[in-house]
Amino acid sequence: MTSSTHPPRVTVTGDAPAWCDAVVRGGGELTELGPDTEVLVWHGGPATELVPVLAAAPNLRWVQLPSAGVEAYVAAGVFEREVEFTSAKGAFAEPVAEHALLLTLAALRQVTRRARATSWGTPAGISLYGLTVGILGGGGITTELLRLLAPFGVRTIVARRSTSPLEGADVTTDLDGFRAHLGEIDVLVGAIALTDETRGWVSAEVLAALPSTAVVANVARGGLIDTDALVAALDAGEIAGAGLDVTDPEPLPDGHPLWGRDDVLVTPHTADTPEMVEAMMARRIEHNVRAWAAGEPLTGGVDRQAGY
Repeated sequence: MTSSTHPPRVTVTGDAPAWCDAVVRGGGELTELGPDTEVLVWHGGPATELVPVLAAAPNLRWVQLPSAGVEAYVAAGVFEREVEFTSAKGAFAEPVAEHALLLTLAALRQVTRRARATSWGTPAGISLYGLTVGILGGGGITTELLRLLAPFGVRTIVARRSTSPLEGADVTTDLDGFRAHLGEIDVLVGAIALTDETRGWVSAEVLAALPSTAVVANVARGGLIDTDALVAALDAGEIAGAGLDVTDPEPLPDGHPLWGRDDVLVTPHTADTPEMVEAMMARRIEHNVRAWAAGEPLTGGVDRQAGY
């Protein structure tokens, strides 16, 4: 954050007129990439392409990234540049939490199986009311999901870095403490950043510890789940189903064992579509540019050490 005698000089990459308008509404001054650039709003593209862009702005002080997850930027070495970085974490919480609820209900109610049916079949399904929902992650998506889950009277267990109580959660613990609750969980939701610690956390061991009637929903990153272990657990009947908006690998290749299953619903990373994201990201940009100009803290700051 800063406070100076002139408006923040902001470069917006790519074709993003709504984001340019947001900069101006926030009190910023648009400028071409170069020595005048103090703030960079990265419109997207491979993370490796951001590195030379940063080098072209020697007086850069803050970078706004367009996504909530930043693992690709970590891998590309983007954060080696000693400037302030903010991500979109929390900006897209509402539609992503909504999608997590959709995947949960679809898995519990066996919607995929019924959508493929060509005859009446046998009535089946589980109600969400009164179940225990375990959520990996304690950020904006989880906060919004807890609000959406409240009318269902569920018991909620949240795993996050801090074990201090999270409003709306019945139990708040860390990842290690969460393991002790796996046998109680009817719905396991992934809504956590992908880091070295969380990659593959939903392993064969974790899946085997869930009740056989449990379902898994993932709106975080595909790498949170060991995909081979998930397929094996479904084949063995160790869990009842899954709803996935993210996969590993992604895109999920044609012919992959997760395709065509009655117990799995896969959506192509559409919890937050470009049409949804544009306006929400514009609001975040406007807010942060205004905060930057006033010398106030920015929203969505990246924790380099934690990796998100």
